[in-house]
Amino acid sequence: MNEVLPQLNELLFSSVEGVLVESVEVIDTVVRVEARTTAGRAACPGCGCWSGRIHGSSCTNAWKLWEEIREQGCPRGYASARAYVSRTLRGKPQPVGPRPPSARAVTRWILTHPDALPEGDRLQLKAVLANCPELTALAEHVRSFGHMVAHLQGDRLPTWIEAATSTTELPSLRSFAPHLERDLDAVTAGLTLPWNSGVVEGHVNRIKMLKRQMSGRAGFDLLRKRILLA
Repeated sequence: MNEVLPQLNELLFSSVEGVLVESVEVIDTVVRVEARTTAGRAACPGCGCWSGRIHGSSCTNAWKLWEEIREQGCPRGYASARAYVSRTLRGKPQPVGPRPPSARAVTRWILTHPDALPEGDRLQLKAVLANCPELTALAEHVRSFGHMVAHLQGDRLPTWIEAATSTTELPSLRSFAPHLERDLDAVTAGLTLPWNSGVVEGHVNRIKMLKRQMSGRAGFDLLRKRILLA
């Protein structure tokens, strides 16, 4: 502690001479220092009060700082603490850390097969999951479902639904899973059989496009010919 006292004095009490630090308290990310001046009375940098006892804090919450110094007997009001924080603390440049990944990026990482993720994305996803147990559980459910789709293992769907329904930390997934049971046979067939309705959906999309192109320009007969002959 002795080696950091000069830095604390310079940071918090640079305008006061003859400072003697009495206590240093660290609470979470807030460092609170109580000291007294050996040069008689001085203007406290924490509240502006002319006194022999001074205090300082790296907290940038004006209300919290005012509550702390009020308990120490400071006669100044909240406006003084707010002015001090605005003038002294909030004006200092704050360290800029790495930008957190967006929700879109994290979603893409989770939906991508782990073997297809670049090394940089894989490391970032690992760091995100390490700090969020809910996302870790979600990623496990998503990858389990993706494995069923890729390997046509529809027989595992009831087990997946049961596991997703029993989860408590993912309410959205918990409410989604029971909807699959409304048409369980169709969903199971889609996860088991090699056929799908992709071709039909493609034709439906083409018909809708032709209908939009000819809206207000031609009647049903011409529309029918375009659909059949196009």
